Amino acid sequence: MSARPLVSLVLPVYNVAAYLPACLDSFVAQTRPYDEIIAVDDGSTDSCPSILSRYSSLLPQMRTVRQKNQGLSAARNAGMTEARGEWLVFVDSDDRVDPRHCEVALALAQRDDLDMALFNGWFDFEGREPEQLIYPAEPLGDVCTGRAWLSERLQRRQFFHMVWLHLYRREFVDRHALRFVPPFIHEDVQWTTRALVAAKRVRYDSTPLVHYRKPQREIQPGPAQDKRWQHLIDSSVFNARELETIVGGLDDPELARLIQWQLVDGGLSIFHKVQKLSTLKSRQLANRQLRRQGVHALLWRHATEWAQRRRIARNWLKSLA
Repeated sequence: MSARPLVSLVLPVYNVAAYLPACLDSFVAQTRPYDEIIAVDDGSTDSCPSILSRYSSLLPQMRTVRQKNQGLSAARNAGMTEARGEWLVFVDSDDRVDPRHCEVALALAQRDDLDMALFNGWFDFEGREPEQLIYPAEPLGDVCTGRAWLSERLQRRQFFHMVWLHLYRREFVDRHALRFVPPFIHEDVQWTTRALVAAKRVRYDSTPLVHYRKPQREIQPGPAQDKRWQHLIDSSVFNARELETIVGGLDDPELARLIQWQLVDGGLSIFHKVQKLSTLKSRQLANRQLRRQGVHALLWRHATEWAQRRRIARNWLKSLA
């Protein structure tokens, strides 16, 4: 059997033919190549399979796993199952990475014997405006616990859950049974919070290593878009319940309070999504369902500010209509 690879990159792919070549080109350009790339084709119906095949000679360390469409969480889990590396990194197939992505992240992780190496990135607005740093105000840069780093970010209200802003020690991921939960989206929320709460050694490097594409979306109201909004609502409820579970297991009152703020701040977006539904009847039904599910009560239990409680109360009253 060949020696175990050092760095495994997991790449979920689904109908991103317009962006996949740029993503793969950024892998080819690495100053320190990834030892293994696991591309999970999640049932693409466009030209993604042929693009992956075309890059096989440029990226001989890439293996493609094909499965029926199950969503991003399932694709990432499938990639982790296949990956053999000592370190794991995730990249989304419509984004790009800096040429020093692997080099900088791995050097940081190895030098300081980390559970997680943390780094910066760019918001890429596709030319509509200049790129912006994801973390313009520098987070803690010393070796610390994940809890300390998370606390500092939440105190500043500047915490982003993106799973691709980190390099993970594989043994750490497996020891804490970190997995994504299908079929939900915004799956980074519970993963990243759990990972940072568990991590004993993390360090942040300010080098921006990922270009995160922020597309300009044209939303057409109707049944198809309503289905997507409902999926977003369900995923946000799931994340709120997951954060409540995390809070319940903490022995750190200050961190618990900060995660509660995060829980409610994200949870209140549920009601904004409800207002996007295309008909009054669908909005009323969604509001009533949220009340029956106890979502208002969950958010009320964890509210840390009166402004949050006022918004929860207003939306509870709407659910009675």
